[in-house]
Amino acid sequence: MDTFLLINLLAFIAITLYGLYLFVKVVATRVSYIKLGQKTEFDWAIKERLRRIGKIVFGQSKLLKDKKSGTIHVMMFYGFILVQFGAIDFFVKGLSPGNHLPFGAFYPGFVFFQELVTLMILVAVGWAFYRRYMEKIVRLKRGFKAGLVLIFIGTLMVSVLVGNGMAQIWHGEPMTWTEPVASLIAGAFGWMSPTAAMVAFFIAWWIHTITILTFLVYVPQSKHAHLIAAPINVFISKRVPGKLKKIDFDMDEVDEESEEEISFGVGKVEDFDQRQMLDFYACVECGRCTDVCPASGTGKMLSPMDIMVKVRDHLTEKGAAITGNTPWVPAYAFAGSQGNQASGSQEAAATVQSASLIGDVITEEELSGCTTCRACEDACPVSNEHVGQIIDMRRYLVMTEGKMDPDAQRAVMNIERQGNPWGLSKKDRIKWRDIDDSVYIPTVKELQKEGKDFEYLFWVSSMGAYDSRSQKIAIAFAKLMNKAGVSFAILGNKEANSGDTARRIGNEFLFQEIAEKNIKEFEKNNVKKIVTIDPHAYNIFKNEYPDFGYEAQIFHHTQLMFDLVTGGKLKPQRKINQRLTYHDSCYLGRYNGVYDPPREILKSIPGLELVEMKRNKENGMCCGAGGGLMWSEDTTGNRINVARTEQAMNVEPTMISSACPFCLTMLSDGTKAKDVDEDISTMDVAEILALSVFVEEEAKTA
Repeated sequence: MDTFLLINLLAFIAITLYGLYLFVKVVATRVSYIKLGQKTEFDWAIKERLRRIGKIVFGQSKLLKDKKSGTIHVMMFYGFILVQFGAIDFFVKGLSPGNHLPFGAFYPGFVFFQELVTLMILVAVGWAFYRRYMEKIVRLKRGFKAGLVLIFIGTLMVSVLVGNGMAQIWHGEPMTWTEPVASLIAGAFGWMSPTAAMVAFFIAWWIHTITILTFLVYVPQSKHAHLIAAPINVFISKRVPGKLKKIDFDMDEVDEESEEEISFGVGKVEDFDQRQMLDFYACVECGRCTDVCPASGTGKMLSPMDIMVKVRDHLTEKGAAITGNTPWVPAYAFAGSQGNQASGSQEAAATVQSASLIGDVITEEELSGCTTCRACEDACPVSNEHVGQIIDMRRYLVMTEGKMDPDAQRAVMNIERQGNPWGLSKKDRIKWRDIDDSVYIPTVKELQKEGKDFEYLFWVSSMGAYDSRSQKIAIAFAKLMNKAGVSFAILGNKEANSGDTARRIGNEFLFQEIAEKNIKEFEKNNVKKIVTIDPHAYNIFKNEYPDFGYEAQIFHHTQLMFDLVTGGKLKPQRKINQRLTYHDSCYLGRYNGVYDPPREILKSIPGLELVEMKRNKENGMCCGAGGGLMWSEDTTGNRINVARTEQAMNVEPTMISSACPFCLTMLSDGTKAKDVDEDISTMDVAEILALSVFVEEEAKTA
């Protein structure tokens, strides 16, 4: 027996060291691939990032948005952490028979708790198997690899229970309440001799040992690399959701030879920064991002998950070709894989490196379909940031290859020439205020001539200035500010474009030109507070202009109106007997967390019944206008705005409201497309509030 235990110990040490070696090798290999990326600045903000770890990683907050799969994952996550103590105890029993972890009087309770945890994990495994292979949830893959982890985990749990049952027979131990399942197994196989039970124990013990080491090696070279990468990814993710990184266009220090190869954006995988590359290995392929993507849901050629997976696989193969580090281990078992061949064969390496990121790996159609709504990022349980990566690839297409959708190109050219997407005259920007002469809407220049100051700069935006429907929103909001005594001014014809459209389409160079001009205008007029009806302008002024040296207090008009209503400066009086549903703008909601102010305003209006769509707030669906797609024709699959309108119609409203001129336009078009525009009206929150506030004036007009 002593000889057997010595051989058993030596074999255990040898196999464990080999398994650990392979694990470290794979992790080190993936790290070497990530290091191929560009270095990036990092703002530590430790407390905030640790809170994020607590909420997302340990609180499983994003996973629990889907109650069923979230519960399964919580059971596995915490169960697998807790069951490791039982695994150590099981190893001790195999290496030193008759002994166990030295927990003294607490050991019976420890064993009982471990059995409960083991059973909980088995329940989770069975439930997960059912959802993936029986219920066939659409977003979940159903290949062999997808279920392999369930096989591993199930094998680990069963082998422990069987091994502990055999140990009871082997050592002649009586059945006990502390190990109910193991005792049942021991009772069922009580006919076995101690020697046979010992053999069965070591078979189960070695199955457990080899499985756990195989699982250890499998994890970093599969989608389960998220077990390692996800906590790091959550910790280092952007502090400002959806914020795009600034490109440095300063070429002064670049020599002539390198200038020929200059490119902007991401045209090859190593152009991504290292933080972005970690996203690829953090992806768990759960499909949540694709499940909520408005483009994917309406038949477009875009799947955020597929982008992550395809770029990850491309990075792995190209990383192997560049570094020579074998991606798949044991190497002899994967000799035929393209990644392993690329690491050792110049011909295979050349084939991999010749593949184009945009074209061979990711198609232009996929990139053009993104509305930048960030639904994918909000749903992602590991905090992947799909939108920034898509925009970086768009930047390459636009600024390096000069490729752009014709409609988008026309809008960008019009913005460059006239400061608005339609190409209408700059001199006509101020004409919108002539719609209602009774509303006082001064320009900054007019107030300066009168020697007056202003508190807020009202950024009307191109939609508010030129679009006939959005002009009504601007007038209503200005009228409300007059009523509340708010001191404001507009730039008039000096106002340009915020630059959001250009930046999201991929023309970073034009955006920076626009931002520089706007900032000079703001600083010249000592603008400290900006209020706007446009969530896109609100977001870019608040979160992205600071990178270019301008910071101010930025307000969305619903935020200011909410303060005015709660402060008693605006008093809703007139009853509006409508059943209303509110649509959340992505750039107001998911980008900036502004969900309550518009709803509270609507709730303050007498007679108004507010009903929520199934997809609302952070789970809301995009109208289809973001990412510059407002100016492109939606020709593939179903129209996103119509799909969103149908979701609104499901709650049987008589009115649909939004707080974004882009959204209102798309929803108005949606009601027309569904032939319900005469039954369901579409109005901005400001317009509805104005209807309730100005009772006397309405009566006089009537």
